[in-house]
Amino acid sequence: MREFLQLAYNESEKIYRKKRVFVIILILLVLIPIFVYAQYREVQTTMKRLGTSDWRVSLQQQIVDTQNRLNNSRLPEEWREWLKVRIEQQQYYLDHDINPNAPGAPTFTRAFIEQGITLFVPLLVMIVAIDIVSGERSDGTIKMLLTRPVRRWKVLLSKYVTMLLFVSLILLLVGIIAYLLSGIVFGYSGWMLPVLTGFVIENESLNTNFVHLVPQWMYVMMAYGLAWFVAVVIGTISFMISVLIRNTPAGMGVMLAGLIAGNILSNFATSWEGAKYIFSVNLSLTDYLSGQLPALKGLSMSFSLLNLTAWAAVSLFVSFFVFTKQDMTS
Repeated sequence: MREFLQLAYNESEKIYRKKRVFVIILILLVLIPIFVYAQYREVQTTMKRLGTSDWRVSLQQQIVDTQNRLNNSRLPEEWREWLKVRIEQQQYYLDHDINPNAPGAPTFTRAFIEQGITLFVPLLVMIVAIDIVSGERSDGTIKMLLTRPVRRWKVLLSKYVTMLLFVSLILLLVGIIAYLLSGIVFGYSGWMLPVLTGFVIENESLNTNFVHLVPQWMYVMMAYGLAWFVAVVIGTISFMISVLIRNTPAGMGVMLAGLIAGNILSNFATSWEGAKYIFSVNLSLTDYLSGQLPALKGLSMSFSLLNLTAWAAVSLFVSFFVFTKQDMTS
């Protein structure tokens, strides 16, 4: 046990020396204020256009605007279905006198992770995970590591556990920095505001039989829990790529292609049900919390969780099989 802990400590020290975490913090400190300012400008523009700060008026106007879009005969059918569900959901919030976008740092933190779960968070994870093995192969330091009297699977497991620890740290940093910086503009209150969840999409229509109220802090915890799961899956797949591909930039390109492909297929392959088996199509887990219409037919919370779990399990198996069987020093 002491030997394994020492291996994990050494791996953590390697990541620390590469300054990857500091790069991630710098990215967050630069980008999050931009997102906060953009959100602030949107709120101010909406208030100026409507001439009031009453959220009910704003929500009613959004419903009217969406209904006007539905009158467009050129609107694709899949977009029409999504807009109909959106109108039903907005009307439900209005009828129950609940502001879905109440101002405050907790609301921004929740919205930020909902928007960033498919691409922004995976990219941050890749910064740490994509070269955890390939980087050492390129530098030649893997040779010295494997000459030690330690089983290969222990060496790789220490790297994987370290990667999981840093993935968790990344999600923690995202939440803390988003909350602290957005609170300067929007205020830090709002953790106990009621949030609706439990919307179910059945036959492309909204089912509100399971809708219930939860305090916003609980909703944020659920959203970040799902984001952590997505980050672990992306980290595990990146870990496999790092084992299979010696060149780190090439591995980064492969992962980027996979993530971008998922975003493209979600918009352009709505009639191809086979696309739902691609891991990057299933990353929007927070959409199930808020009741968004799935991008592809056949998607559900249980299916996406099972699909991502299968991708992670296969990736982990391939990583250990290749690392223990093949020559990693060449």
